[in-house]
Amino acid sequence: MASDDEGGQGIGRLLGLGHDLVHIPTFSRQLALPGSRMRSLFSARELKQSAARAQLKGDSEALHLAARWAGKEAALKAWSAALGSQAAPYTIDNFPWSQVEILDDSRSRPGIYLAAEVDACLRDSLPLQGPPRWFISLTHEAEYASAVVVLGSRAEE
Repeated sequence: MASDDEGGQGIGRLLGLGHDLVHIPTFSRQLALPGSRMRSLFSARELKQSAARAQLKGDSEALHLAARWAGKEAALKAWSAALGSQAAPYTIDNFPWSQVEILDDSRSRPGIYLAAEVDACLRDSLPLQGPPRWFISLTHEAEYASAVVVLGSRAEE
């Protein structure tokens, strides 16, 4: 499920908010560790976009992956917040990281895209009126990358 609110109708009903901050040098070291599984937590499309963006901007791929990692963590937090006291279908230990993609659209705007199985799980876990609406903002400065994610649903009519 794409995050772009193409209808221009805004958030609708706010369900959850998540924020995450990543220390880029630490993330970069984890990414470079021999035998590390960090790269496997990203989809092939995320890895490709991050490498292309780093080449275009003349900076590090790790910087762009760190921002995407912050986005994934923030998405999990927003989903968890939306659940309230209800049991979460995923935890940080079993979250399908590579199936929750943080990808740029054709205008370089980041969005959240869920694999079909994850999207179905989201819809089953929350009282949604129509498709979920994801909103994401990514940033990085000096040694930190940050993401804010809002999860909303269509406003009740």
